[in-house]
Amino acid sequence: MTELTKPRPEFRNINALKDLTTYRLPLAGWVSILHRASGGLMFILLPLIVWLFDTSVSSEISYDRFTAVFASGVGFVPGWLFKLVVLALIWAYLHHLIAGLRHLYMDVNHAVSKEFGKSSAIFTLALSIGLTVVLGAKLFGLY
Repeated sequence: MTELTKPRPEFRNINALKDLTTYRLPLAGWVSILHRASGGLMFILLPLIVWLFDTSVSSEISYDRFTAVFASGVGFVPGWLFKLVVLALIWAYLHHLIAGLRHLYMDVNHAVSKEFGKSSAIFTLALSIGLTVVLGAKLFGLY
């Protein structure tokens, strides 16, 4: 008797330069990657965060120096570049917080489904980007 078997799948090494650019990652995957990237960004820029906090609350003179950095810059670095870095930190904090709450919710409620993953990823991205735009408008003096 001949036994019918399915052919075994063939696995090959991927070519990172060719294959990764054509791979479509789902939104939940993007949120997960951005969650890690935002955590890394906050960790790398932690000395800047400590300096910003220390300078802003030490005294009135240091607060004036703090606001002058954002207005006119320091040395060859213009003020708008400092604002962009702080805006990146604002996004990193907001995204990391919202994505972390998303993960906690999924862990507590065992809400692991494809539909919930997609809808919560859309909510996470929309809320973190929306709040970043609002706070960025305030940072750049639009209101």
